[in-house]
Amino acid sequence: PEGPSIGAFFDLDGTLIAGYSAKYLTEERLKRREIGASEFLRTFALIVSAGLGRSTFEDALRLGAEAWRGRAHEDLEEMGLRLFEQKLADRIYPEMRELVRAHQRRGHTVALASSATSYQIEPVATYLGIDTVVCNRLTVNDGQLTGEVCQPVLWGPGKADAVQKLASERGLELGRSYFYADGDEDTALMYLVGHPRPTNPGRHLGRVAQKRGWPVLRFTSRGSGGPGARVRSAAGMGAVVPVAALALGVGVLRRSRRDAMNFASERWLDAFFAINGVTINVIGEENAWAQRPAVFTFNHRN
Repeated sequence: PEGPSIGAFFDLDGTLIAGYSAKYLTEERLKRREIGASEFLRTFALIVSAGLGRSTFEDALRLGAEAWRGRAHEDLEEMGLRLFEQKLADRIYPEMRELVRAHQRRGHTVALASSATSYQIEPVATYLGIDTVVCNRLTVNDGQLTGEVCQPVLWGPGKADAVQKLASERGLELGRSYFYADGDEDTALMYLVGHPRPTNPGRHLGRVAQKRGWPVLRFTSRGSGGPGARVRSAAGMGAVVPVAALALGVGVLRRSRRDAMNFASERWLDAFFAINGVTINVIGEENAWAQRPAVFTFNHRN
């Protein structure tokens, strides 16, 4: 059905993107040597405590907020955008991007609903053309972070409450709405919508989905792709050895180093793509020969 009364809620980590955006924030701070011994030990203690069931997501979020105390809000917004462009944009599942667009075409109220911070999620929302964001935010005073987290913290039932509040404010019919998420903690919100869509679900959410008959979405087009993908990638890289041997023979026979290099680069890429199941669609090939002289520019990125 069409119309803005139907909500389409998307989680971020593990759902829209492969992996976890917090990883890149941590890498950035490590690269800048912003994590001291004290914070490292506190983080380690928190991980151990979480394993024993004695700490919560809120504890971890609070620790992160304290680490950013005194930083300029504008600087962190810039960092979030830069990390998105450098790290996260390529990790968005194309299948999920198309689902977002499908809901947008139907005129649904599309929202990102995540326990991530605004610095992680808002660049993704802007990129996907999503205006509504439900996420955790850090408090700001005079343009600087205070080290506190805006309450209530959105995690599990807290996120479900926030979506219910949004639905009440916007006049959304949750019984006709959709929710895409992977985390076990998102089970509470799955129960509230009429169309739960576990996406790359964790063990508990997967069992609930099987019991309830919820359709499950699983994507491997981003991330490591599992052991099979790693084996294929290694085999593709290894193909350079026999191709190089053949190229050497071509160079000797034709007495041309250029012919050898051209043979090696073309045949190795063909082999690499074939082993990994990649199909190349060339559009406008005729333009390569349409005019001379010509200048060609190219890049490793597609």
